[in-house]
Amino acid sequence: MADIATQISQNIIPIIMGIVAAVVIIIIVTQWKKVRESQNNVALVEKQIELKKISLVEKDIESKRLLENALPLPKEQQERLASIRRDTAEIMNNVGFLHGELNERMARLEARAEYGKLQKLMKDLENKENEINKKIEGKRRK
Repeated sequence: MADIATQISQNIIPIIMGIVAAVVIIIIVTQWKKVRESQNNVALVEKQIELKKISLVEKDIESKRLLENALPLPKEQQERLASIRRDTAEIMNNVGFLHGELNERMARLEARAEYGKLQKLMKDLENKENEINKKIEGKRRK
């Protein structure tokens, strides 16, 4: 029995070391797996960015090609387009002018309203001042 107990105690140390080694190996493998997944994700995102850049360049080239190959408009349509642009510029100037005038009128209306309020307040203050003066005169006479 003593031999069995000694044998078990001698075998426990290698068993514990084996278990610790297995746990360490499992941790290392899982961490390595996470690192590989992260590297794969980064590579995937880089490829997506590259594809997006290529797509943008293709769109830019296509738009430039369309501009270069644009069919010239007939003279009548060119004149109509120029007329529309002039009219648009004129309308925008008128809108700007009217907007400024509207703001000016609004400011005047606000000032008038404020002036009316101040006049009313001044009348109220004058009335109160007269009342106070009357009370003071009444006390002086007594």
